[in-house]
Amino acid sequence: MTVTRILVTGGAGFIGSHYVRTLLGSGSPGGTEVTVLDALTYAGNPANLDPVRDHPGFAFVRGDICDPVLVDKLLSEHDQVVHFAAESHVDRSIAGADAFVRTNVLGTQTLLDAALRNRVSPFVQISTDEVYGSIDAGSWTEDQPLRPTSPYAATKASADLIALSYHRTHGLDVRVTRCSNNYGHHHFPEKVIPLFITRLLDGGRVPLYGDGSHVRDWLHIDDHVRGVELVRTRGRAGEVYHIGGGTELSNRELTSLLLDACDADWSRVDHVVDRKGHDRRYSLDWTKIRDELGYRPGKDFATGLAETVAWYERNRSWWQPLLDRAAL
Repeated sequence: MTVTRILVTGGAGFIGSHYVRTLLGSGSPGGTEVTVLDALTYAGNPANLDPVRDHPGFAFVRGDICDPVLVDKLLSEHDQVVHFAAESHVDRSIAGADAFVRTNVLGTQTLLDAALRNRVSPFVQISTDEVYGSIDAGSWTEDQPLRPTSPYAATKASADLIALSYHRTHGLDVRVTRCSNNYGHHHFPEKVIPLFITRLLDGGRVPLYGDGSHVRDWLHIDDHVRGVELVRTRGRAGEVYHIGGGTELSNRELTSLLLDACDADWSRVDHVVDRKGHDRRYSLDWTKIRDELGYRPGKDFATGLAETVAWYERNRSWWQPLLDRAAL
């Protein structure tokens, strides 16, 4: 059997770890070895990888994607890269953008240089719908211009453009995915859904920015990982693919659903001053990945949210120690 050796950056985080667990879990086709490269910053959690730690095809390296010596050594030992590693919390980027520029831009460039030297392909760049800014109506297609608002989104847009330039200039097989807002189990409790769930389960209060009318499309982590794997195995070099969830909700609507799911009411909600530069609406057109690769979201939001709340109820020992790290 031919073995494919994949380097997964940021593989101890929310999405990356689920991708690794899926690749190496029961029912996976086999023939894959995975090395996780993760710096284990505040959002990286080694426990996320416990289910696959004893898998013969799994290895873990603690390290920085900005370290050219380490990255070059690892890329010389691997066939492909799936690049999840990123600073990703918008509020943190507004408070200070330095770490975002370093990790998201310089780190991506360091990986690309090593991939080029070692002829590693494909290089799958995991990105976000936030690179487009805000859209009042309709949905973005993959060829629309990037107009990021936050420092986080600007660094992800920069990384995407650098990655695509390596395809156009050097012929490196780069494939970019841009996804909707993710949710699901193992989500670090600084993002809205796990933040609300953990606070409500603890009897606390939750914040609602501005008028609560900001709209997001929600994508279950299972569907995101499936979309990424379709792009890795069947996508085309130099292309961008949108991975959407198909459930658009205002933050106020989402808050109502979370309150109901946690047996709470609106008396537990604090209306807070809106975030600086808060985009009003994100929406991805995912026709391309549907028509080319057969992707469709499979997890309806009601089921996914109920499963997510139940997971946090059962796994307090996972998230309770993370609460101090989640605080800005």
